[in-house]
Amino acid sequence: MSSKPNILWFVADQMRCDSMAHMGNPAASTPNLDALATEGVTFDHAYCQNPVCVPSRCSFLTGLYPHTLGHRTMHFMMRKDDPNIMKTMKANGYEVIWIGRNDFIPSSWAKTDYCDQFYDGTDLIEKSAVEGGAFHPGMRGDAKPEIAPVMQDAQLKYSFYLGKFPEHSLDRTFDWNCVNAALNYLDERSRQPHEKPFFVYCTLSFPHPPYGCEEPWYSLIDRSKIPPRRPDVETLEGKSAILKGIRVKQGLQDWTEEQYAELRAVYLGMVARFDHQLGLLTDKLREIGEYDNTNIFVFSDHGDLTGDYGITEKCQNSFEEPLTNVPLVVKPAANIAVRTGHNTALVQLNDLPATVYEMTGVTPDYIQFGKSLCQTMATGGAHRDAVFCEGGRLKGEVQAMEPEHGPESTYWPRISTQHESDLAHNKGCMIRMGNLKYIMHLYEGDQLYDLETDPQELVNRIDDPAYADALGEMRQRLLRFYMETADFVPTKMDKR
Repeated sequence: MSSKPNILWFVADQMRCDSMAHMGNPAASTPNLDALATEGVTFDHAYCQNPVCVPSRCSFLTGLYPHTLGHRTMHFMMRKDDPNIMKTMKANGYEVIWIGRNDFIPSSWAKTDYCDQFYDGTDLIEKSAVEGGAFHPGMRGDAKPEIAPVMQDAQLKYSFYLGKFPEHSLDRTFDWNCVNAALNYLDERSRQPHEKPFFVYCTLSFPHPPYGCEEPWYSLIDRSKIPPRRPDVETLEGKSAILKGIRVKQGLQDWTEEQYAELRAVYLGMVARFDHQLGLLTDKLREIGEYDNTNIFVFSDHGDLTGDYGITEKCQNSFEEPLTNVPLVVKPAANIAVRTGHNTALVQLNDLPATVYEMTGVTPDYIQFGKSLCQTMATGGAHRDAVFCEGGRLKGEVQAMEPEHGPESTYWPRISTQHESDLAHNKGCMIRMGNLKYIMHLYEGDQLYDLETDPQELVNRIDDPAYADALGEMRQRLLRFYMETADFVPTKMDKR
């Protein structure tokens, strides 16, 4: 066993913070996350820096913001010289194992700069990995998912709803393969002790839509306990044009609350499966004697609407809590002080690299904007005065669009709405300070929500004189944020 602590990042895709039982969801089944939180910390107010995959991952892997290096859209990934925590940890004596989703560099690039072993969910890239591990028996097949009776008459084309996957015909074996690869790697370390500590970045696809899973997780969720969803967006004033456009095109206006509950239950079933897979990893760490020496981080790149406002999936430039408030549970190694339980400090996903660097004594060779969570984990005190999330495009930024999605794609309601008007996909930035959330847009009206009195963000307070002073302070803080971060200078200098 190495004297330095190990790091495990176990990452969900599109998981809401309120999908965990210990966050108050009565229908959720997350015993492993709940147990981990009793040994570590759940950050109730953790925020992603962009509400879609690629920009968010480019942010939390660097400690920078999406705008810093231009990673604001799905099609602008990292460049060769961009910093990355995996590069840094590898250069500082860690064995870096990357398992699962990419979503931050072009797939054709060699992975050797980033890790010692890479497993993409289907085949080993570095053949030095593992042998003999049993894989989940699921395999691609032609069998279609079973649709719950309540959904038989529902419009499903743009809903992302699939239902129950038949046994052994699961088309989402990716996650099982990834988890088994991680288990096998840990087994291999126990058989052949390594001098290097490990940094395992294991990033899965669940609970990213389509909404579907297999037994026992499909039937695990009690439909009668599903929390009420947020009201349909057309009933609200001051909401973003993009949400209203998606709502019209997804065609869920005739859905009953029973149908929305079924969709939300399947989503929670997917979360329950993710939780089960976390349990397999934590059990393995205990089995091989590495649990106490491992800092475990469980989080998601962003959230999901899951029927809130009458909409499914995600959105690039809307900043409601289901999209931006993400799960973050950290169980530190035994030598790191921790005040266990819920932590209400405002934190960001791009704080994670700085946290890892402090835990491991690694000094990065680049400037980053994250702030280590170690102090607030130890004390339970405040962390940041403000957190930020951003997204959207400028007028004329056609390169920021996703033209490949036509009406045949389930993403078409969102993508086509973004293509139709600058108003629907205009650039915006969210700032939260205390219980207030302010959203500045370039081409449509701003928004202000009081999350203490209005946690569902139903009443836009932007013109309420009672909030005028607070609004002025938040606008000033937003200006300072961009002054601090917008002119980042690359570490690699040009020779003259």
